[in-house]
Amino acid sequence: MNPRRKSRLILVMLILIGLGLATALVMYALRSNIDLFYTPGEVINGKGARQIKPEPGQRLRVGGMVMPGSVKRDPNTLQVSFKLYDAVGVISVSYEGILPDLFREGQGVVAQGVLQDGTHVQAKEVLAKHDEKYTPPEIEDAMKKNHRSPAAISASGGQS
Repeated sequence: MNPRRKSRLILVMLILIGLGLATALVMYALRSNIDLFYTPGEVINGKGARQIKPEPGQRLRVGGMVMPGSVKRDPNTLQVSFKLYDAVGVISVSYEGILPDLFREGQGVVAQGVLQDGTHVQAKEVLAKHDEKYTPPEIEDAMKKNHRSPAAISASGGQS
């Protein structure tokens, strides 16, 4: 192989290695910013056919209904805790900040935050459903499949 072809081959190989490394770094960085959506039942029992549960410390979004009677506010701070439920389970959520105006018991909400243990989420953001006409498809499907009354959830102990 002549020297000119050899130098071109080395240059092409270095470019391909650099592109591969850059792609791997971008994918790794994006992986840590992905927030997966779960319902309370999926947090407790796992998601999908393989029943994959989120791990403590994992960032996630949890969508469910605010359980009536579960909202507790600290009178001295903006700390709020409440429970989210679906047909299969109940999880607790704590949040520090101002809740959306439409947040109330019995309302559908999505809490985005970090799973502290198997059934508690420390939320960084709470979003309340604002319009009956639009709900993201994944939340609407999950709620249709999993919605039961709070009394039925309490009677079953939050488990199926």
